[in-house]
Amino acid sequence: METSRSDAFRKLLERSPDNPMILYSLGSELFKEGNYAEARDHLSRAVANKPDYSVAYRTLGRAHFELGETAEARKVFQEGRAVAEKNGDLQTVKEIDVFVRRLEKRQSSEG
Repeated sequence: METSRSDAFRKLLERSPDNPMILYSLGSELFKEGNYAEARDHLSRAVANKPDYSVAYRTLGRAHFELGETAEARKVFQEGRAVAEKNGDLQTVKEIDVFVRRLEKRQSSEG
């Protein structure tokens, strides 16, 4: 039986449970698989263990967005944008801005 990428990252995480790179990688794979709730949990831990990890904020915000957790998504995107700016990570700033616009568009269509 073939091992999925998320299963491979789970095995790595067993050996290094607080490693932000592994937490991010697992969260990112789970996000791609559509498992947004579990992705959110791992990505939250990645950010907690490495508060300057801008791409983890981006994907965490997207997980909240996909779960309909609008207020939390907005908060994470704001924090992540500030971190990305501080890091000089302009690509992540641009990507976060795109998702913030989607969030605003969703809210205005719901409102």
